[in-house]
Amino acid sequence: MRPVLEIYTPDGFDLWPVAEIESFGFLPLSGELSPAEVGAAVMRIADYNDAAPDDDCPPRPAEARDAFLHGLLTSDAPLAPGGLQVTDGSTGVIFLPGCCDGLEDWRDWHQLVDSGSLLGFGHEPVSPLAERFGDTVRLTVNAEQSDSPVIELSVTELRPLLAGVERDLAGFLALAAGWAAKCLPDHCTPLTAALARVLDLPAPSIPGPPRPVGRL
Repeated sequence: MRPVLEIYTPDGFDLWPVAEIESFGFLPLSGELSPAEVGAAVMRIADYNDAAPDDDCPPRPAEARDAFLHGLLTSDAPLAPGGLQVTDGSTGVIFLPGCCDGLEDWRDWHQLVDSGSLLGFGHEPVSPLAERFGDTVRLTVNAEQSDSPVIELSVTELRPLLAGVERDLAGFLALAAGWAAKCLPDHCTPLTAALARVLDLPAPSIPGPPRPVGRL
């Protein structure tokens, strides 16, 4: 189980370096990404939240980079397309996020574990579904198909997988804070706070500038 971000790169994006990733593919988030992959993830999240400001938001800045980040930095509830991807190593079945899924809701999986709340992640033509039956969790790749592939695992197995998801997201967030300190220093603190809101995690400490090396 790993948290993934659905990627789409706007044509001609040149505000900072980004990795070339197939559009509408999924980028796994963790503390192991390259700087260009972190840049691609920040680009995608900012672009996804690039809505016209309402009356309660400050006006959009004129500078291109400030304008691009404006929606993400001013939103009280920013979103991130994607979700949790689960792969069954024994069968090769892959459970992917649906069109109604988002990384901001990843903690809903704990409700499935704790109370058995059914989780639906999409609609026709593809409807991923997570259900709990006693001590078993069933992940249906597409509930619209009667013969859809499924993944079944126990609640006992799912708990540590979700803990791993949280570690991956926290690792990505710490990496993004370091990336922002180098690539977007003027926006580092508010950008890190906004990404923490997206992922429903505490904001990490912001890396300080390197200390000068004294002479012997």
